[in-house]
Amino acid sequence: MTDAITIELEQSGSKGRYVARVEGREGEAELTFSVASDTLVIADHTGVPETMRGTGIGLAMVERLVADAREKGFRIMPLCPFVNAQRKKHPEWADAFNV
Repeated sequence: MTDAITIELEQSGSKGRYVARVEGREGEAELTFSVASDTLVIADHTGVPETMRGTGIGLAMVERLVADAREKGFRIMPLCPFVNAQRKKHPEWADAFNV
């Protein structure tokens, strides 16, 4: 993939989302989450518009969530089916998940 993906974190209180954009494509993708505690974040939903399907943007957002979990010391509860599917494909992420 040659298009650049940018991911920003937006958080307000116990709710937040990663917002991702692909250079040259319309719209934005998001991965929403809820903060249950200082050590647990619940991945709620991943949404990718048709214009961004197949770009790897969904995986990129989950990778960012995993990186943030490791850096900030929380674990992820993957209620979102997409995040859970990615967790199963990446056993090396086991330390970041609470399942």
